[in-house]
This record gives sequence, C-alpha cells and structure tokens, in this order.
Amino acid sequence: MRDVIVLGVGMTKFGELWNRSLRDIYVEAALSAIENAGVDHIDSMYVGAMSSGLFVQQEHLGAVLADYLGVNPIPATRVESACASGGAAFRQAYLEVASGASDIVLASGVEKMTDGADVTEVLATAADQEYEAFHGITFPGLYALIANAHMHQFKTTREQLAQVAVKNHHNGAKNPNAQFRSEVTLEQVMNSTMVADPLRLLDCSPVSDGAAAVIVAAPSVITRTATHTWRYPPRTASAPIFRSSAAPRRSSPLRTEPFSIPARMLATAAGSRSSALMRFGCRLTRNSNTSGRV
Repeated sequence: MRDVIVLGVGMTKFGELWNRSLRDIYVEAALSAIENAGVDHIDSMYVGAMSSGLFVQQEHLGAVLADYLGVNPIPATRVESACASGGAAFRQAYLEVASGASDIVLASGVEKMTDGADVTEVLATAADQEYEAFHGITFPGLYALIANAHMHQFKTTREQLAQVAVKNHHNGAKNPNAQFRSEVTLEQVMNSTMVADPLRLLDCSPVSDGAAAVIVAAPSVITRTATHTWRYPPRTASAPIFRSSAAPRRSSPLRTEPFSIPARMLATAAGSRSSALMRFGCRLTRNSNTSGRV
C-alpha cells in the first residue's frame, strides 16, 4: 500500500436549495474539488448518497453524475452506508489509490432532501425494518434511546449533551457554507422544543441539501499538476468539461458511457430487430399486406 494525499476539496452551500437539482449541487462540489486540486482528469469516482431513490427518485447515481460531470468513460460507483455514505465513498477512493489501481480518484457525498419526500420515513429505511421500523421507531427515537443509555451508563448530564449543539453551532457560525450560521446558548438548547426525550430541537440535525467532494491522489500527482491552468469549456456531448488527451484511459468493466438517451448511439432498425430476437426470442414476421413492414 502506498501513501495517499487529499489533493483538493470542494463544497456547496447547505440548506433548502429548492431551485437546484441533485446533479447541479453535485457538479458544483466536484468541479470545485477538481479545480482546487489542479488535475486535468480523474481515473474513477465514488458517489456517496444514502437515499436518492426515495428523496428524488434517482438511482444509478454513478453513471448519471459521471455523465453530467462530463468525465465518461471512467468507473463510477455509487456507495450507500446511511449517514456514513460520504465517508464510505472516501474510504473506497483511498483504498483504490493506496492499492495502485488509480492515481487520481474523486470521492463525494451528496443528498437532496427537501424536494417533497417524507424525510422521517426515508431515514427510517436505514433502520432495521423487522426489529425497529416495523414497530414504528424513527431515527430521532433511536438516537434518544442511545442518548438515554449513554446517560445511564456514563452519568452524562443533560447540560453536557446540550454543549454538543452549542459547539456545533459555534463552528457553523464560522463556516460560510453552513445551513445555520448563528450561535446558540446552553439555555436555548435546553429550552428548545422536545423531539424525543432527552433530545430537543437544537440537538437534532436539520433537513438539508448539499454536496462535498475531495480529490484523493498519489503523491506523485503533485509534480504533474503544479503548473496546470484551468479552463472549463461549455459542456456538450462531444466536449466534456475536462479531459487530458495525454492521460491514458484504463479499461474497466465499471466504466460509464453517456447516460442520457439523446447522447447514446441510436440503434438502427435492423439492429433493433436483431436485439429483439436475441433478448426476447421473438419472431419478427412480415405482413404481406404492408410491403415489408414488420
């Protein structure tokens, strides 16, 4: 295993981004990381997302977002591990570079939670459906049980628990990308609305949209990118956002091709007939009254 570095980072603002799609916020974070790193290509990418299929009815994020980012054809994989999805994507990127399989890998996390889905129901899908969700437990309820157990075992006080929220808001107030950029006092946390005892409103994370990304690379990449100058041409089907012709493309069974239908090679009529015969075992017959029409 070789050394691995984080060469670039990027992040969007977090909040209720109703006028932006999941792919829009992903590309913003990804391009920011790529520009920050100064690389002209990526060898592969990992997308961490918990539940895009339920939040915005979009699965297959690896292929969709690689296409929208304009980096096809490269291996692009969606990673899901509930709240740790972004961290899991980072881990996979690290292992890929450390193993020598790739030199430059994009790892990211993205979620679009405010487009109308029942967030409590969606989050509950990360719980055990047979032993927890079936009995009506929610994530605030689960974490309340954990907090009560911690308080019982370690004699943690309610004031100590509230200090976590005070600290988090203090850090958020200094982050221009944070959803809430205001500090709170211990008293405000302690007196906020009860959600699930002992957790109150200011103890709980908000519903949010946003994305973050990092470029993970081998140390040798630094010398190759030190003098790189960035220029982003408009994205078209034939002109991706960035690509270095000098960078060899490694063959992979996971590499992605253009995803959207207009960008794909349309099959000919003969090809369509052949495909139908192979896939469905159908017999295409001619109708004598239609002069050759199928």
